[in-house]
Amino acid sequence: MVKRGGKEAVEVRRPHLSRGIVAGTQLVCADNSGAKIISMISVEGYRGRIRRYPRATVGNIITASVKVGNPEMRRQIVKAIVVRQRMPIRRPDGTRVVFEDNAAVILTTDGDPKGTDVHGPVAKEAAERVVKLAGLATMVI
Repeated sequence: MVKRGGKEAVEVRRPHLSRGIVAGTQLVCADNSGAKIISMISVEGYRGRIRRYPRATVGNIITASVKVGNPEMRRQIVKAIVVRQRMPIRRPDGTRVVFEDNAAVILTTDGDPKGTDVHGPVAKEAAERVVKLAGLATMVI
């Protein structure tokens, strides 16, 4: 419990995950929205330090630029959620999860996945954050 202004508030904490994706990192687009490769620009809700690059982990919503893809998708700024990262993720129960690549799924303005299919495995942290993503994923790890 945290006291703020005389009132008690319940503090919700997400587990600390190693942030393996830095601004400028190129991620594979793991859906069929038309983009192939996106480059991370910033992290939604990230409060950093002066001259420190914004960093993201699995389950974070990022702002990205489409680098490779359909002509109508290229050079657009999109919102996406990180579903895989190469850097090991240590979960609260002590297990570590490592993926082969860095990947993200593009989201609409409502926060739903833009595509109708998700390629490859999806981390449990991302599937919990966007519920419709879990339904589209073939495998949730």
